[in-house]
Order: sequence, then C-alpha cells, then structure tokens
Amino acid sequence: MKPSPLPAEFPVVGIVGAGQLARMSAPPAIALGIRLRVLAETPDDSAAQVIPDVTVGDYRDLGTLREFAAECDVITFDHEHVPTEHLQALEADGVLVRPGSAALVHGQDKIVMRERLGAAAVPVPRWAPVRTAADLDAFIATTADGTAILKTARGGYDGKGVRLVRTSADALDWLGGESGPAVPLLVEERVEFSRELSVLVARSPSGQAAVYPVVESVQLDGVCREVYAPAPGIHESHALAAQDAALRIAQDLEVVGLMAVELFDTADGVLVNELALRPHNTGHWTIDGAVTSQFEQHLRAVLDLPLGLPDQLAPNSVMVNVLGGDLAAIYPAYLHCMARDPALKIHMYGKPVRPGRKIGHVTVSGSDIVDLTVRARHAAAFLRGDINE
Repeated sequence: MKPSPLPAEFPVVGIVGAGQLARMSAPPAIALGIRLRVLAETPDDSAAQVIPDVTVGDYRDLGTLREFAAECDVITFDHEHVPTEHLQALEADGVLVRPGSAALVHGQDKIVMRERLGAAAVPVPRWAPVRTAADLDAFIATTADGTAILKTARGGYDGKGVRLVRTSADALDWLGGESGPAVPLLVEERVEFSRELSVLVARSPSGQAAVYPVVESVQLDGVCREVYAPAPGIHESHALAAQDAALRIAQDLEVVGLMAVELFDTADGVLVNELALRPHNTGHWTIDGAVTSQFEQHLRAVLDLPLGLPDQLAPNSVMVNVLGGDLAAIYPAYLHCMARDPALKIHMYGKPVRPGRKIGHVTVSGSDIVDLTVRARHAAAFLRGDINE
C-alpha cells in the first residue's frame, strides 16, 4: 500500500538507487518532513529496508525511470550509473534532475572530467586518453619510474577499473585487438603523494555553496578504510587550495547537490584525482561530527533550501569502515562495543556479510586524535570479528 500523500507544500525526493547512501538519507528527510522514494534493484536493498515508498526496477530502463519520476518532485542519485542519455530524456520531459546530466557526467566519465578540469586550470595528474597499446607505451616512456596508472573511464569504484602498468602487455585484456579497447581508457602518471584527501562541497540551484573541512582518507586495496576530520596537520595553504578547488568546480559545472572531490596531497600542493556528485564515504563522519550531515545538506541543496552549517561539532572525528569479515552475526557484537565505548556511534547498512564488503561504519569524536583512532579501530575490528575482546 502506498503511503498517504504529504501536504502539498512538502516535496517528494526520488533517489535512483537504494544502497547505503539512500538509507542514510532517511533520518534527515524525516526531520525535514520530506518524503523519499527509492528506485531499488531488489526489495532487500539497503534503503528499501527502511524507506517504505519503494519501486523495484531497472535504472537502466528509460520507461522505468519515467514511471518512477512521475511521482517525484525532484530526482537525485545513490550512484552514478544511470545512462547519461536517459537523464537527458528525463530533463527533456521536464523532470527536475539534480545534479543535472551535464554536471553528473563528470562523475561518470573520467575522461570528460579530466578534460573539463584541465580547461578550468584545476591541477590534476598528467594524463592522456588511451586508444591503442602504442598510446599506452608512449605515455609510460615519459614517466620517471617507468610505471603508470591505467583506468577505465566509466564504471570503476573501490579500486575496480584501476591498474598499475609497466607496459601495454600488463593490460592486453583491457586494450583489446585491432578494434581498440572495449571501454574508453585513460592513463595517468603515478603521483608521489603523502596522503589522500577529500573535501565535500554542496551547491544549490540558487548558487549558494557550503564547503566542509578537508579530511584525510586511508585506502587499502582501493577501498576507503579510515577518515580523519580534519586532515591531521594539513598545511593551511593546501587545505585552502583544496576547498577553493571544490568550490570552483561546483560553480563551473553548476553542480546541484553534494559533491566529493578526492585529491592527492603532494609536496607541491594538491591535485584533484576523482569527483563523486553525491554523498560520499569520506563524508560519513558528518552524520555525528558536523552541524549538518552530508545527507541533510544534499537534500537541502537539491530542494534549493538554505544550506546548513558544515562546521565540526568537535575538534576531531575519526570514521572507520566496517568491512565484512569472519563474524557473520554482527548484532551480538554491539553489546561489547557499546558497553566499552558509550560515545561510539555505530551505523550498519543492512547488508549480508561478505569478505571485504562495506557493511557499516563507526565514528568517534573528541579532542585526542590518537585516542579516537584507537577506539574507532577497535570497534571496527570487533565488528569484523578480527578480535574478541
């Protein structure tokens, strides 16, 4: 049974995708009095478990998208995988798609993104498109260490679609035969960086923007494991440059909603690596550690509401992802974690446990970054089953 209608002045936000990002959008939507609808692939998707208004269907089917959008005031996204041409068709129908297709493509296609950022003089790693094995070998020959990073232009995430190469022989399966690569590829220099950074920015249709503190993210096998907010010991000029880049990109692309800008911190400054035009794993700390969470901020932005303060509530927050491990029954582990650390915040995504899969995260906030790190790591390890005390 469909939920009863809201009063006319309260909008319905449709989210394409029903993963954990859509799931974590539910609490701020409730507080704001906004109804969410989700387009889920299965009834058991993470957000479909907690949001009652669910349509099960294929986001790659234009007809399904049109039917879903017909009952929403604005459409936004849990992921970037909706075909660009489908979004353009929805916009031609008069649907409010936020972020719009012209902006979102920069989070979908790394070649489009790099070309646009280069034209805007935003610093990025040196790169080139790859159409043949000769293209790849020629680029590798120009690198200082004889290696490069090869990426698929679309579809890569959590370390997928990224490969370290020393010669085109390392990527023959991607390069294809005489017809060229099956998917567009790009190659970039292997950057010498001290750490990876991320900064969130939100922008509304009216042009208001808000930028969050720059955070450090720790990756393992291409998957984000830990986030430190703010980035410990970051040089003020690097932090300001990262925030300035995020604000300039959001303005230049006319982003509507939340955008994450991932960067490399180098001796010479910061380089933009990736864009995600949606709430992002490196912003989960904001749920408990900021005045306005990234999820509330995204909803405010896509509805053109005044944006909230992005300020931190405590000097430091540490977020550690809980990845699937040896512990199949997670719930009993709550007793230990909550009793040991009553200030700990646990967020689980309602996903079956699989090794290496993101199934939740924990956050702690306070003053002592060393203490926070120890506490957050302990809880995540206990929930994974790595430790039992």
